[in-house]
Amino acid sequence: MRLKFWLSILSLTTVVALAALVPCMAPAGEVPTSFHYKVLAPIRHGNLSVFPVGAATTHDTQDFLTLDEGLRSGEVVVSESGSLAPLIRPRRGSVHPQPAAGGAQVNQLVLVNNSKRPLILLAGEIVTGGKQDRVIGKDRLVPAESDPIDLGVFCVEPGRWTGPKMSFDAMGSPMAAPAVRSKAMADKDQAKVWAEVRNSQAGMAARLPAPQAAAVINGTTSYAKVMQNDEVKQEVDSVAMPIQHDYQSLIKQLRDRNAVGVVVAVSGEIIWADVFANTSLLEKYWPKLVRSYAAEAVVHGTKNAEAEIKSAQQFLDDLEGRRETVETEPGLYRHTEITGEGFKAFELTSLLPKTGFDLHLAKMAE
Repeated sequence: MRLKFWLSILSLTTVVALAALVPCMAPAGEVPTSFHYKVLAPIRHGNLSVFPVGAATTHDTQDFLTLDEGLRSGEVVVSESGSLAPLIRPRRGSVHPQPAAGGAQVNQLVLVNNSKRPLILLAGEIVTGGKQDRVIGKDRLVPAESDPIDLGVFCVEPGRWTGPKMSFDAMGSPMAAPAVRSKAMADKDQAKVWAEVRNSQAGMAARLPAPQAAAVINGTTSYAKVMQNDEVKQEVDSVAMPIQHDYQSLIKQLRDRNAVGVVVAVSGEIIWADVFANTSLLEKYWPKLVRSYAAEAVVHGTKNAEAEIKSAQQFLDDLEGRRETVETEPGLYRHTEITGEGFKAFELTSLLPKTGFDLHLAKMAE
C-alpha cells in the first residue's frame, strides 16, 4: 500500500507534539486507509539536524528478523557466490549450507535464512568479510527457512579480492552513509558506488591532521575499515553520540507515542528520510543509522545553516512521483521505487499473511 502523508506543521515542542498523537497499533492483516506522520522539533549538533517522525498508526513487527540479529545468532549465513553446495535438510527441517569452492562474483552474494522468522534486508547495510566488503543494493524480505538466494550487492572495497574465508562476519556491521547508499539504491551503478566511496574516504581524510589523513587514504580501500579508523571514529562520534543520546532518550520517554523515523538535514539541506513500521524496528537500526548520518555530516560541509521543520514536513509529505517501478515476490514483499521532482523514494511492503503494511520507507533528495 502506498504511503499517504497529511501535511501537519508543528509549532509545539517535540514532547508536546508527540503527546498530541493518538497512538494506535493496526490489527494484523488490516491496513488503515491513511497514515498520519508528523515531523517534530529537530535535534541538532554541528551541521547535522535530525527531525524525529511520529506516527498515529504502527504495525507489529516482532515476527521479523534483522540482518544483525540473524548474523549474530548464526541463523543467517552470507557467503560468496559459488561457495554454497546443495542444501542438506536435516530431519528437523533446518537448512545448513555446505562450503564449496570457486564462483565468487563482485556484485553477487548468497544468503540463507535458517531462522523461522522472515528476514528484513535494508539497502545500505554493509557485510564485511569474504573476498571484499559489500553493500546491499535494495530493501527486500527473505522468507523463513529459505533456500539460498542471490543477494544483489555492490562492492565497497575495490582494492581487495581475496580473503582467508568465504563467509561474512556479524560483528560491527555498519550502514553506508546516505551518499553511498544513494548510488547503490538509485543509480545501481558499481562505478558510481566506488567513486562515492573514494569521495567519502577523501572527505574524511581532509578533516584529519596530515599523518592521520595519510593513514586513512593509504591504509585501506575498505569503506568499513575507514569508518572504523580510530581518528575517523572520533570525528564521527563527536557528531553521532550527542544525537544518538538525545534521540534514544526521547524514544525511551515517548515510546508509547510512536516515534518511527527521522528526516535528516546536513548544513541546512534536507537530504534523507528513514521511516519504519514501528518504534521497535527503528530502535534496532538506530545505532548504525545515526552513525551513517553523522559520517555524511562530517564529510560534506560545515555550513551553519539550519533546515526548518516546515521543510522537513514538506519533504516527508511529497511522494507524488512522475514514475513508479514495482518489483514483487508474490506472498512475500513488494518493492516500490518512486521517482519524483527532486527526489527518489523506496517503499518495502510486506505481503506475508496478516501483514500488507510498509516495513520501511527511504527517501532521498536528488
